[in-house]
Amino acid sequence: MKTCPKCGVELAEESKFCNACGANLDGSTEATQTTIINNYNVNNNVYVTKRDIVITVILSLVTCGIYGIYWMITMTDDANKVSGNNTPSGVMAFIYGLITCGIYFIYWNYKMGKKMYQAGKSYGKDIADNSVIYLVLSLLGFSIINYCLIQSDLNKFAE
Repeated sequence: MKTCPKCGVELAEESKFCNACGANLDGSTEATQTTIINNYNVNNNVYVTKRDIVITVILSLVTCGIYGIYWMITMTDDANKVSGNNTPSGVMAFIYGLITCGIYFIYWNYKMGKKMYQAGKSYGKDIADNSVIYLVLSLLGFSIINYCLIQSDLNKFAE
């Protein structure tokens, strides 16, 4: 078994790309080569959908929060892609929030701040560690502001 030099995950000997982070393992540096594996390519770009923050807020308000649920789920999945940390999925995060009567959503806001900060460091994006700010805003009932800030950070990966 060999390990990924980027993230340390154990891989099969014949692996050419890391299944966890998408790193190129064969040492090829040919600039024109672009092989997409698990939403990553050899240039370490992650593909996430760029969302217009104003439109998503309006849709969340007009649909009485239903679009906000979808937005939270997709943001979680996108943050998992860029951070390499795939737990929990967006749907599971939403279910945990329902089961805990909203307590998990407070933790989710904090955790998203940490995920985005780590992803920013990994990919050289200018993303601050806003986890404490997200925690305070969610405790005060302003999670929609967190959604906007998180989406703004995710949009940096869509550029």
